[in-house]
Parts: sequence; structure tokens; C-alpha cells
Amino acid sequence: MLLIGYGNSGRCDDGLGPAFAERIAAMRLPDIEIDIDYQLTVDHALAVADAERVVFADALMGSDAPFEFARIHPGAAGSLASHSLTPATVLELARTLYGKEPQAFVLGIAGAEFGEVKEGLSEDALRNLDLAEAFFLEWLAGRDKNAGRTGIASEPVF
Repeated sequence: MLLIGYGNSGRCDDGLGPAFAERIAAMRLPDIEIDIDYQLTVDHALAVADAERVVFADALMGSDAPFEFARIHPGAAGSLASHSLTPATVLELARTLYGKEPQAFVLGIAGAEFGEVKEGLSEDALRNLDLAEAFFLEWLAGRDKNAGRTGIASEPVF
């Protein structure tokens, strides 16, 4: 499995994706490759193509839930410019360029403070990060069978 945590850690809660990926990396779980980046790029398509399953972790704005988790599928490639690639676009590139379509999910972790140039996560974001981590570990273990429970979206969030 590939976990891609992305976002800007210098913009408060926008760093939730990298923070999540760093936590999971510190656990040294077997069979999980971790990629931490500032943003998604076309280069991620090769890594995604090499994975059987991929989870994209990013900050989520404007959600009442602490986090949202959803299965996603390849989407229209659209623009390939910097800051415009979505997880669905990266999946589409993996399918188009390499003929691969791994099972893919998006984990959006709700933040409260965005935009200000400041390192560190808000207290709300840290609480949501804890909840997302607990869910993710249950999901990995196959114990979470209810993708529609509170805090988790069953439809794509990005």
C-alpha cells in the first residue's frame, strides 16, 4: 500500500496530510510505503501505478466531520499545472500512462486554521488527526466495516 500525505506544513492546518503520513511512518507498519510531499505532481502517477492500494491524505476545509474517508476512481486529467492535480487526476495518469488502476481512497482531515504563514497545527486539527489515525489503523486491520458512520464520507470528498 502507498500512503501519500501532502500539504503545506508552513500554512497551519494545511499540513495535516504530511503530519498524518509522518505519524504512520513512525509506526513502521509492514507493507506500507509512505510519500510526503508539498503537493501532488505528475511524478506521483508512477508510484501510484506501482501500488495495489493507495490512500491520499490531505487537509479538509469546511467539514463538520473530523475527517472524511472515501473510495475514489480515476477522473478527468484536466490541467497538469502545479497546484491543480487531484487524487483522481493522479489515478487517471497512472491508468493512462502505465495501464494500472490501484484501489484508491482519500482521507481528508478537517482543519480549522488555513492561510496564515505559521508552522504547527491548531488544537482542533490535532484532535481530528488523532481521530483519523485511530480510524485508519482500524481500517488497515479490517475492523472498520461501516464507511458511512459519523465522520466518514462514503462518497468522494475531492
